[in-house]
Amino acid sequence: MPQFRRLAIPDLIEVIPDRHGDERGFFSEVFSAGAWAAGGVTAQFMQDNHSYSQAIGVLRGLHFQTPPFAQAKLVRVTRGAVFDVAVDIRAGSPTFGQWDAIELSADKWNQLYIPEGFAHGFLTLTPDVEFVYKVSAPYSKAHDRSIRFDDPAIGIDWPVVSTGLTLSDKDRNALVLAEVDTGFTY
Repeated sequence: MPQFRRLAIPDLIEVIPDRHGDERGFFSEVFSAGAWAAGGVTAQFMQDNHSYSQAIGVLRGLHFQTPPFAQAKLVRVTRGAVFDVAVDIRAGSPTFGQWDAIELSADKWNQLYIPEGFAHGFLTLTPDVEFVYKVSAPYSKAHDRSIRFDDPAIGIDWPVVSTGLTLSDKDRNALVLAEVDTGFTY
């Protein structure tokens, strides 16, 4: 059975699937709707995405989509390691504007479930990171939003990387949370 662990913001769930190995390699059931739902991962996923980041220090985020194209995500790393962050952006939530993070890595074989109403981002800790994730709604450019990764009101304690950060223009120019209508209420 996979292991499920709620983070400090209890809507965020770390999942550690079983991995069975022998001299040939390993086998792992990385998603099973029934088992994951029993552990609290209740979204109905409709699309899988795969990103690649070549260097240490690539920062992607903080991203989310507004309703009706809000996305729950189940994220994991298949090569390398990242510092993975989720920020509660649900107005009225007791944890609104708070963040939580875990290291996701191919070695740890862990995943993070991020429900709707959270902005998400990650920082690569190793080169050649492959990041795979399920989403519960398709991409919609009209509903796509970003929040500044360094918003002082959120105060994410990103790890320091000696290479510096590599950001897209979209992420570098994102607004702070107080300037964004997220569309989410608790």
